Amino acid sequence: MNKPRNPAPIAQHQRLALLRQAMNREDVPRRDRVAVVLVLLYAQPLTRIIRLTTDDILQEDGEVLVRLGDPPSPVPEPFAGLMLAYLNERPNTMTATNPEARWLFPGRRAGQPMTSDALELRFRRLGFPTQRGRTAAIRHLLLQAPAPVVARMLGYHDDTTAQLAAEAGGTWSRYAPGDHAR
Repeated sequence: MNKPRNPAPIAQHQRLALLRQAMNREDVPRRDRVAVVLVLLYAQPLTRIIRLTTDDILQEDGEVLVRLGDPPSPVPEPFAGLMLAYLNERPNTMTATNPEARWLFPGRRAGQPMTSDALELRFRRLGFPTQRGRTAAIRHLLLQAPAPVVARMLGYHDDTTAQLAAEAGGTWSRYAPGDHAR
C-alpha cells in the first residue's frame, strides 16, 4: 500500500501540543526534540534535516537563526535555548572516528550524518507524526505569509509553496514577490 504524498495534516492544536512536548519531555533526548521542532515549526523534511551542519545554526546580535533558506529563519525562544544546548552535547562526536563532525545530527559512521530512516524510526517510537506534522506546519506558515516568502526562508521551491498555499486556502494569491521599494 502506498502512503499518500501529502497526508491530511494534524490539527493546529495538536501541532502546538507536540511542540510543547518537544520542549518539556526531559525523557526524550535533545537530539530528537530539536529534530521535532525543525519538522513541526519549520516544515522541514527529514532528508533536509539530516544534512544540516553546525554552521547552519547562527547567532547574530543575540538572536539564534537557522539557515534553511535565504534569509536564515529566526528561532524563537524557548526553542533557541534548546537548540543551543543541543549544539554543546551532540552525540557521536567524542569518538575516534567522528571528532570533527560538523553535522547537526552526526551518524554512527565516520563523517556521515544520521540517516533519515533512523530519524524517522526515532520519531515513530516517540509518537511524533513526521509527515502529517510537516504538512500542518507548512500549511500554517502559508496562511500567515506569502508563498514566495515562505519558500525562500525555508528552502522550498516557489511552485511547491504556491500549490500548497492554494490547497490550504491561502489568501496571498495576488502577492507579487520582489523588491517593492521602487
